[in-house]
Amino acid sequence: MNAEPRPALASGARRTIGERRRSRWIAAAELGLISSTFSTIVSQLFAARIGRDAAVDWMTVAAIPARDWAISSEPSWSAILTGIAFHQWADFSWALFFFGVLGRWTADLRPVTILLLALPWAVLSSGMEWLVLVPLFPFWQPLFTLQQPYWIGMLVHGSSAVMYPLFARLRWRHGNAPDSDVRFTNMWTTGALAVIAVLGAIALFGNHGYEPPWMGRDRDQDQAYIRHMTAHHAQGIELARAAAERAQDPHLRKLAMLMVASQTGENRIFENWWLSWFDTEMPDCSTEERAAMPGFLTSTEMRQVKTAPPDQFDKLFVETMSRHHRGAAKMADQIWHSRGDLRLRIMAHAIRHEQQGEIALMRGASGLAAVTTAVRNMAGDNVNRARGTLDGRAD
Repeated sequence: MNAEPRPALASGARRTIGERRRSRWIAAAELGLISSTFSTIVSQLFAARIGRDAAVDWMTVAAIPARDWAISSEPSWSAILTGIAFHQWADFSWALFFFGVLGRWTADLRPVTILLLALPWAVLSSGMEWLVLVPLFPFWQPLFTLQQPYWIGMLVHGSSAVMYPLFARLRWRHGNAPDSDVRFTNMWTTGALAVIAVLGAIALFGNHGYEPPWMGRDRDQDQAYIRHMTAHHAQGIELARAAAERAQDPHLRKLAMLMVASQTGENRIFENWWLSWFDTEMPDCSTEERAAMPGFLTSTEMRQVKTAPPDQFDKLFVETMSRHHRGAAKMADQIWHSRGDLRLRIMAHAIRHEQQGEIALMRGASGLAAVTTAVRNMAGDNVNRARGTLDGRAD
């Protein structure tokens, strides 16, 4: 007689476990939507503060699943929206993995503990994307890793991870969350909205030429770098536009379009920072200054590339643009190690990585070789060091 109720009790226990598991997955999905949206908004508003053109970055992200279709000389709305959607899908998936797949260990944690685990998780997940999932299996797309330094993805993942403590509220399906969790998540939500409001205000003023003031320790060096890199980029854009029209290799044409987009965006940021920081128009570089810049091409060299026969254009462009990029990497490396404004130095680090990465992309880097190159490029001016070792000098 005592044996009969047991199946019913077991069934009830199974239903309770099943309901908890279902609630956990639903909460994880809700958190994924919140955290990915928060990171998208923060990334969009904060990008220009550290010298990133958000539209170009979204286009680069879109190229992970969409390949060359996404790339153009001016980021299209379709590419930008594709990049945002892909980013949100990735962030959503990481949240689902953290609280769904790993929910046995994470679903019942307190908010502060979740935050302490979520931040290292952001470092790990962004590293997995940058080192493995994007350049290797399953996407086999080296462009993202070679064009964007790892810390950009880490910052994006970090902005998503700071919203993970809200799971402590979402996991209670019927409003039965403990008062301590309610108070913490209310405070956390208020703080997140305040961050968006502050970043939005800074971005609004920044877009109208009122960035936070210059905060470096060597004004002359920063001014010289901005002026020189703006002129250097302008020549690079001119050369890349020729390749976007004339390159025989369709992939090289698309890569040239990306060069146009990224350097145009960077020049817009340089011009806005100059106006905000120094309250004057940026002086043009003299002929002597241009001739002294590493990698800057003469008018004869530019004309040789532009008028090269079709069957010789691709090879000559790759050689010439590689030399031009080595010069930009050298200039950026110098300012990265300077005493200048931190924002300018962070931007220079990204430019150094981007220019070196594009040299590798022009030469067909892919797979594990692309990952190895990207890691080395993150650490230093690899292209000029290697060239100096070979021939005793750098461009």
